[in-house]
Amino acid sequence: MTDTEVKRPSVVVLGGGYGGLKTAKALDDVADVTLVDPSDAFLHNVAAWRALVEPSWIDKIFMPLNRLLHHGRYVRDRAVAVDGRTVTLASGAQLEPDYLVLATGSAYPFPAKAADSDQHRAKAQLRAAHDALSGADRALIVGAGPSGLELAGEIKAYFPDKEVTVVDVNPDILHGPFDQELREELRRQLDKMGVRLVLGSPLHALPDVAPATPAAVEVTTESGETVQADIWFRAFGVRPATDYLRGALAAAVDDRGYVAVDEQLRVKGGDDVFALGDISTADRDTAGAAGRQSEVVAANIRAAITGVGGPRAYEVGPTLIVVPLGPEGGASQLPDGVSGAESASTIKGNSMLVDMYSVHFDAPER
Repeated sequence: MTDTEVKRPSVVVLGGGYGGLKTAKALDDVADVTLVDPSDAFLHNVAAWRALVEPSWIDKIFMPLNRLLHHGRYVRDRAVAVDGRTVTLASGAQLEPDYLVLATGSAYPFPAKAADSDQHRAKAQLRAAHDALSGADRALIVGAGPSGLELAGEIKAYFPDKEVTVVDVNPDILHGPFDQELREELRRQLDKMGVRLVLGSPLHALPDVAPATPAAVEVTTESGETVQADIWFRAFGVRPATDYLRGALAAAVDDRGYVAVDEQLRVKGGDDVFALGDISTADRDTAGAAGRQSEVVAANIRAAITGVGGPRAYEVGPTLIVVPLGPEGGASQLPDGVSGAESASTIKGNSMLVDMYSVHFDAPER
C-alpha cells in the first residue's frame, strides 16, 4: 500500500442469496468486501419450478458467484461459528471484518432449492427430477402456499394431461395476509386447469419415499380422503440457517430460528453485525423482502464508512405477491389491488425475473 492509498474498511457477507449478493455488490466500491458462500453459483430459485418442467431453463438459473464482485472477493466456504464479528469457516480460516452481514438464508425442500452446493451436480439432480416428473401420470403436491400453487400451475401448463393434486391442512389456499379476492382468482384458474385441491385436513403421514423421485405414493387425510400419485413434491418447510451463531448473536435467535434485528437491521446484541432476508425477523421470507432489506443494510454501512447520510430504517411495506400459474396464468396482489393472469405473466410468469438478477454478474471471471 502506497502513502496515497487508504485501507478500506472490511465487510464480510455470509451468504450469496438474494439479499447477500445485492449487499455485497452495493458495497463493492467503498469497502473491502468478502462474500462467503458454500455454493459455486447463485441459484435463482424463483425460477426453480420453471426449470423443473422445462429443463432448457436450468442453465439460466445458476449464476457464477465468482463474477459478482469487481473489487472484492468470493470465498467458497461455510461459516461454522460466528461470535460477534469473528467468523470461523469450515476450512478453519477466521475472518474479523469491520462490518458483518448475516444473509445465510434458509433451507427448503428440493427442487425449489438446490440439494447440492456444486452447480454441476445440482443441475444433474434437476434434470433427473424433470425426467421423473415427465414419466409420471399423477403428481401430488403437499402445501398450498405460493410455492405449491406455482408448482401446480407449472406442471399443468407444460404437462396438461397429468393429474395434479394439492393437499394442505388449511381450509383454503394461500394461508397468510392475502386478500380473499386473490385466493378466489387463483382457485378459479386452478380449477380451469384441472388441479384438484384437497384442503382442511392434515395427512396421517407424509409419503415414505423421497420427493421428486418416481415411486407409487399414497396419502390419507385425517378426514378419510386418499390421494394416489406417481411422484410427490414437498412445498412447505422453510428452516432459517442460523445454527452457526454463538454468544450474544445466538441469544438473538428466537425459538423458530430467526434473528431479532432492530429497525436498522442490526442484530440485537451485535456490534456492527446486520442480518437480513430469510433469517431476519424484519419481514416475510421472500426474495423481494430480502432485496429491500439489502438496500437498507448497504446504505447504513455505506453511511458509516463514508460519513455521508444518516442511518436508514427498514419499513415493512404492504403485502405484495405475484403467483404465476405457468407462463401465461396466475394472479397478483399489488398496491392497487388484485389482478389476474395478464399482470402475473407480465411481471413474473413469462421471464421469471431472470434478467433482473443476471445483470449483477458482470465482473470478469476470477
